[in-house]
Amino acid sequence: MAQAMQCDSTESKKMVRVSVQSEEKEGKPITPNIQHVRILTIFTRYGTTKYASAERELDELFDTQLPDAQRDVVIVDTALTPGVVEQAGRRTLLGSDNEAWEFSALNTAVRFLGNRLWTYDLVNVATSAFRQLYVGYLERFTPAVLQAIEGRPVCLGHIDCYNEPIRVLEYVSQHWIRTSCFFLPPGELGILQSVRSAGGRDRWFSGDPAQPFRDDAPLSSGYRRLIVDWLTGGDTGQGVTWHSTIALDAGRLALFEQKALAILNEHLLAIRLRAAGCRLVDVTWLSTRVGDGRDPVDWNTPWWRQIAERQADAVHVTPGGIAQVL
Repeated sequence: MAQAMQCDSTESKKMVRVSVQSEEKEGKPITPNIQHVRILTIFTRYGTTKYASAERELDELFDTQLPDAQRDVVIVDTALTPGVVEQAGRRTLLGSDNEAWEFSALNTAVRFLGNRLWTYDLVNVATSAFRQLYVGYLERFTPAVLQAIEGRPVCLGHIDCYNEPIRVLEYVSQHWIRTSCFFLPPGELGILQSVRSAGGRDRWFSGDPAQPFRDDAPLSSGYRRLIVDWLTGGDTGQGVTWHSTIALDAGRLALFEQKALAILNEHLLAIRLRAAGCRLVDVTWLSTRVGDGRDPVDWNTPWWRQIAERQADAVHVTPGGIAQVL
């Protein structure tokens, strides 16, 4: 894992690995042309009982919003035996272990693809729960937006954040990309080698539902509280609750630990991408910047300005926390 970052506000100023195209320097509009863009979707699921229509709904999103894109699909099912491979046209079904849920599945897909990953222009990662919670950002994935990020070191999706910074491992952070649906170039995914960042449970959990995290677990007390509140049905301070609830007792402690590890892996994925020079870009914010085609995109816009300038689900951040959620 890359070296520690002191805070989001500091590290975001250092992310300058963006080459500005000459046409943007001149302020020329971005002309959407998605026909030449090869997209790989990695869709992760655990069986088809829950979210049974999710794959079809993702296909419909592409058919409606990106009908001209060249797209291959790899479905990774962590309920199937690892090693299962079924191919039909441009769709491949893989079996995978479920040790780290969708993060195990994503690793399985990347290993299976090998060097073929580099034949694509963009990778779309989506989970079967991609239509849960806030979904307004999904309609923002348009040809103009995807063309704007092609070849750039960015991860495009919905930026989530906490009211206050948290600490995990040696990192201090406050924002991440929601991993239920996002896009990035293959190089930004491949450089990580693995998206399982948190490791196994022993480092984090005590085995006691009354105090589920180890005393010496490498995460701040505030982050522990946020995870427990979120998974047990509480509000983390932004008026939103999780679409599922886990009772924190002996019978469901293992499920709590698995979901908590998924939360840690999601945030650590964002941290590692940023540390590798890959910017997190909010798709709602970017869609308004490329929509009129007049002004060049300022790719150095920090994350807190992006979410404050969103046309929907705007969040205004002041130093030290969130002042107002609109």
